[in-house]
Amino acid sequence: MDQHTISLFVNNKPGVLLRVALIFSRRAFNIESLVVSSAMDGKYSRMTITASGDSKTLEEIIKQANNLVDVIHAGEHIESESIEKELAFIKMKINATNRTEILQIVDNFKSETVDLTHESLIIQVTGKTDKLDAMIELLSHYEVIEIVRTGKVVMARGDLNT
Repeated sequence: MDQHTISLFVNNKPGVLLRVALIFSRRAFNIESLVVSSAMDGKYSRMTITASGDSKTLEEIIKQANNLVDVIHAGEHIESESIEKELAFIKMKINATNRTEILQIVDNFKSETVDLTHESLIIQVTGKTDKLDAMIELLSHYEVIEIVRTGKVVMARGDLNT
């Protein structure tokens, strides 16, 4: 199954997210991540959906989404024509023995510590999904308390519309 990143520009109204999600559900496309936020003036929202499935079905989903009344624009983004980033907070249990090792990993991944106590540490890491996955894999050798990830956000490069 291929992974796809879809962006939708929609009217900021109740029920729009449900109608979009139903299109994916009816086509048996699994939504792996979903980020929704207000776009500029609050009248519109931007949805970024990461989903797995075949390209032909995705084309049908995008056509159906574009036909929804409250969808201004829907389309797939390819990596070479867009910027994709993800954010994660990782809460770690730390002690005097492992603190330095964990902080070296944080530094190596150009991440930052956003909270530090004697017993725990919260790390903020941003980047492509594979960077976050690699960091989480390294940190899994220590005691991870909890992880929160945003999912991808995407913006088209240059003159292309997101």
